[in-house]
Parts: sequence; structure tokens; C-alpha cells
Amino acid sequence: MFTFLLVLHACIAFTLVVVILIQKSEGGGLGMGGSPSGLMSARGAADFLTRATTILATLFVTLSIVLAVMAASGHNSKIDSSLATKAPQGGAIPAGPPPAQTAPAPVAPQPAPPSNGGVPLAQ
Repeated sequence: MFTFLLVLHACIAFTLVVVILIQKSEGGGLGMGGSPSGLMSARGAADFLTRATTILATLFVTLSIVLAVMAASGHNSKIDSSLATKAPQGGAIPAGPPPAQTAPAPVAPQPAPPSNGGVPLAQ
């Protein structure tokens, strides 16, 4: 059912895009030419395309909400514990000698900067 509604949603979205692009905008747009009489006259086409846009937009929003509710209700809230660490047996930290401390490596002495009267030199 979810897959069917998802495909229907995609078809409605595609049709909505086509209907919007066909409409004549203020600047001319992709408007289609029409005969001066009948349903596809300039006024008849505008009324038809406006109604079609309203209906398709309403269907698109409604179907979006329905799909969101269906997706949320089908979600399992089960926690995946496959990556959880296991506690040691007995629940205590294993006893043992503390880790050995290593001495920091000695730092080589830095050579003194050349005395040039306090003016830094570019290198």
C-alpha cells in the first residue's frame, strides 16, 4: 500500500509541475496557444489550469501527510544493542598491576637565535 501511494505521489508531483509550467505567467512563460472558443480559450484554459493546479496541490499536500503518518507508524522503536559493550563477569573492574608509566622523551635544546640587534630576519 505504501509503495502504491508513493508512486501515486510521484505521478501527482510530476503532473503538478507540468500544469504549472504550462500556465501563462506575467512574462509569457511556457503558455500554450489556444483557440478563441471552447474550453481551451485564453480564459477557459486559465480557469481549467487554475482549478487543476489547486486540485493537484491539495492532493499533493494531503498525500504527503498520509505518507508521513504511515512512515512514522511503521517505524520500529526497538533499540539495536548489537554494538553495546559487555560488562565483565562479576560486575567489577578486573584487578591487576597499574599500567607502566613511560618517561617523556628528552627535548633537544634549541639553538639560540643570532644576535642582530632585535630585528627579526626572514628565513
